[in-house]
Amino acid sequence: FGSSHFFSSRRGGHLSSLLSAIPAMTGEFTIRTRKFKQNPLLGRRQFVLDVIHPGMANVSKKDLATKLASMYKVHDSQCIQLFGFKTAFGGGRSTGFGLIYENLDKMKKFEPKYRLKRAGLGAEKAGAGRRSKKDTKNRRKKVRGKEKTKA
Repeated sequence: FGSSHFFSSRRGGHLSSLLSAIPAMTGEFTIRTRKFKQNPLLGRRQFVLDVIHPGMANVSKKDLATKLASMYKVHDSQCIQLFGFKTAFGGGRSTGFGLIYENLDKMKKFEPKYRLKRAGLGAEKAGAGRRSKKDTKNRRKKVRGKEKTKA
């Protein structure tokens, strides 16, 4: 079917010319916010965040938060919570959700625990682990009476 002709045209050192056409890994990205809402009951501003990052696999949430902090004049970039990012097919574009809280105690009050833990604000769980609780329960089963408290 003339496939040999197809491959022969692709043979010569074309790879280098293709690679030069691809943009270099630059730290440049642009941010746009959509559906921006003030939410005074929860003490936050919320929005959909569109990131355009050609030549980069993705942009870290920390970088996005610092850029948003300068855009919206936020005193503490820890009050910014970014999540739910999806990269568009083919790359170069991502969309996610963002929240900017008025202060940290509003954030601690209204954000879910798992997101607080992600941001490094969540309190650690106290108490024995699952396995140790089971072990003590099974030790209690083996003894009778007052020894149960010792087990």
